[in-house]
Amino acid sequence: MVQGTTSDAGKSVLVAGICRVLARRGIKVAPFKPQNMSLNSAVTVDGGEIGRAQALQAQACGLEPHSDMNPILLKPSSDTGAQVIVHGKAITSMEAMRYHKYKQIAQGAVLASWNRLTVQYEAVIVEGAGSPAEINLRENDIANMGFAEAADCPVILIADIDRGGVFAHIVGTLELLSSSERERIKGFVINRFRGDITLLQPGIEWLEQYTGKPVLGVIPYLQGLHLDAEDAINAEQNLNSNAKNLKINVPVFSRISNHTDFDALRIHPQVDLNFVGPGQSIPACDLIVLPGSKNVRRDLQWLRENGWENAIRAHLRYGGKLIGICGGFQMLGHSISDPEGIEDQAGESPGLGLLEINSDLKEEKQLERVTGQLVLNQSRFPVTGYEIHCGVSAGSGMNHFSILLDDGRTEGCLSPDNKILGTYLHGLFDHPQSCDALMQWAGLAKPESIDLATVRERQLDRLADTLEQTLDERLFSGDILVSTPGKTPGRPLAR
Repeated sequence: MVQGTTSDAGKSVLVAGICRVLARRGIKVAPFKPQNMSLNSAVTVDGGEIGRAQALQAQACGLEPHSDMNPILLKPSSDTGAQVIVHGKAITSMEAMRYHKYKQIAQGAVLASWNRLTVQYEAVIVEGAGSPAEINLRENDIANMGFAEAADCPVILIADIDRGGVFAHIVGTLELLSSSERERIKGFVINRFRGDITLLQPGIEWLEQYTGKPVLGVIPYLQGLHLDAEDAINAEQNLNSNAKNLKINVPVFSRISNHTDFDALRIHPQVDLNFVGPGQSIPACDLIVLPGSKNVRRDLQWLRENGWENAIRAHLRYGGKLIGICGGFQMLGHSISDPEGIEDQAGESPGLGLLEINSDLKEEKQLERVTGQLVLNQSRFPVTGYEIHCGVSAGSGMNHFSILLDDGRTEGCLSPDNKILGTYLHGLFDHPQSCDALMQWAGLAKPESIDLATVRERQLDRLADTLEQTLDERLFSGDILVSTPGKTPGRPLAR
């Protein structure tokens, strides 16, 4: 199991890399994350929903993602509440205190998935969540040491040196664990190191002597590693700023979901992608994309409070193009109705009124992987993706559809003036031909094709190559299951 001293320490990436190394060596390996809290999700082969990072890790193993790989997924809809997804299916929404008590029940679902995976695979690489040293979350823990103890799983602790204070992070984490939990940690990995490794060596030697545990490797800072983010928006977002490029703005909602929809745009050499945060104005651009949302009506209010509605209307008046994906698609219609309080308080909100549709939120979530054709400029282009939504949209606007699915159904819509496109399809830009078509529609004369699937494969291999060069071979051979002899940990420097 890979646990981290902090959130975003590199757990997801390390698990993906180890999975790819083992898969390349012919080991039948699978990823596992007992509990995930993320608004980036994927549809599984068994019709469930799991964290996007686990879908990427499955790809690293050469597998289709399965709901057992992430048995508990929490999708926050407010600061204190979240939708609870068990074995791929949404069962209810809970406030934090109620879920804290529910974790005793959730542990059963976690161990059931764990048992199924360990029967099927030679190796299962587990990812923790956040930090194991969160004192307030230790009771009934199923995400970190609570799971490791229940499953008798050895642990590797990863820390991000780029944040600063890496030795304090590691030693402090150990000090906040029980003696059995400390014993379970077999060694450390230091992530995102820049510079001369010899300057770090004295610190490594001190850490090993002080804790009695080995540093199993130092991973260099990998510039331009483009892999699906678990939750946070990648800080390296404006990679291709150039006046000649296509300029795209994405307003960042308070509950933005599946922002991995924009990965193909973020790495596109002819696209200047800009995520617009709260309090920021939307700058002039060729295309605005409204992303998905876990709380559509509240995020529509958020959009208006930030002055983005007026900016969107001005953008359209000056000839710009607009796309709405999933929740963003619903916002483009005349109304969004949530009579049962599926996402928030029951009620109805007026939409932007830019498409002739109305949307109603339903209790049953649509989860489906689809293929079809993007219908644009009287031409058709292959498109692949997935649907994850509670809403159903209807109206005359749907007669002018934007997607023709392979099973004969139509999906989404395109405005009569050809300026606004809406769809429930996540992954709209992932297929190179549909991405090219959308770039041309938005104003880019000669787009260069980007195949995101190929990019992911190359990046996973690049990551695996790096780990094989920098990490202790025991991490891949299985020898790490045996406790490493070392000196007795020293006394803490301070209390």
